[in-house]
Amino acid sequence: MELADLRRALRLSQAEVGDALQIRQGSVAKIERRTDMHVSTLRRFIEAMGGELELVARFPDQSITIRNIAELPDPGQA
Repeated sequence: MELADLRRALRLSQAEVGDALQIRQGSVAKIERRTDMHVSTLRRFIEAMGGELELVARFPDQSITIRNIAELPDPGQA
């Protein structure tokens, strides 16, 4: 589901989400059109609509919920 569709399903206007994010309605529209964004931006947007973002990495044998990306080990450091 696209962000705009999700917002509409929750019966929220762009202005309402903008107020929660302390940004203008036009900026909300720009965020909704993005095809790529920071996880932090997506998290703030979801939280502004009253939700919680959960990031899950799925593998054939397990699923792992990623709570804080900054805490993940850097694969380049051994």
